[in-house]
Amino acid sequence: MRNRFTVGVCASIVIIALALRFPFAAASSSTSSLISKAHIQRLSATDLAVGGDLAGLRAGSTRYLSREDLLTLPQVAYTVTDDQNFAGPTEITGVLLEELNRALASDAAVDLVIAICDDRYHAHYPRAYLAEHHPILVLKVNGQLPERWPTDAEGHGQSMGPYMISHSKFTPAFRILAHQDEPQIPWGVVGLEFRDEKKFLGAIAPPRDASGSDVQAGYGIAQQNCLRCHNMGNAGGQKARHPWLVLSAWATTSPQHFAAYIRNPKSENPHAEMPANPNYDDATLQALIAYFRTFSPEKP
Repeated sequence: MRNRFTVGVCASIVIIALALRFPFAAASSSTSSLISKAHIQRLSATDLAVGGDLAGLRAGSTRYLSREDLLTLPQVAYTVTDDQNFAGPTEITGVLLEELNRALASDAAVDLVIAICDDRYHAHYPRAYLAEHHPILVLKVNGQLPERWPTDAEGHGQSMGPYMISHSKFTPAFRILAHQDEPQIPWGVVGLEFRDEKKFLGAIAPPRDASGSDVQAGYGIAQQNCLRCHNMGNAGGQKARHPWLVLSAWATTSPQHFAAYIRNPKSENPHAEMPANPNYDDATLQALIAYFRTFSPEKP
């Protein structure tokens, strides 16, 4: 009787253990399956580069996933009506960035997804943005592949493929002075990076001794707005070709020019491509000046 009881208890423990482990095993299998499909080189113009902190790979590695690989993931479909990239209601199909983060990130600390575009524009999706807005990596528009997508909304006639990012519906989640939470809806996306948000943003965090409310407000705005086109080392986009320290120098030595450029770039440079921010009031511009000045060794 004792031996039978022992065997029965052991068998029950094994069954319970397997049941508890099953979800983790399934997730691990899904992750390793997607990673195993990735190539070390881009084999097609529509392959999506994935990099950063990837599961099972050395930090900083880059791999390439085909559109067919991405179509094996759970898909969502919505008719969007508030995406400025489209002229009217448009049906999109794709994969939630949260799903890609779960499938590809090395661990739970990797909570920032960065979309990289072919013109070196970057869009950043921190944990709070992912949870609030559920952005989607678009694979099809109106059921069509990129060669049949509408061209860019700016009127340059450019293809918006191979990938773009949208939402089912966007409702702003925060406001900092005159800056309101903005939808991150890039097109021409060629890659995604998965990063530790805290470590990544450390590159643009103001010094600890610069903790004033205006500096912190400017920091919050810069994270979502300025970082898309300007870089601090490896952090941030490089579309504007003016790094963070150049902005710091402008804010320190020419604050009026700096403020005027942010509010209306073409008033300072007729050839400027930067979008205007006419809604930024004086307090918002002063917060950005205060923040960027913290990176300059020179005194204003």
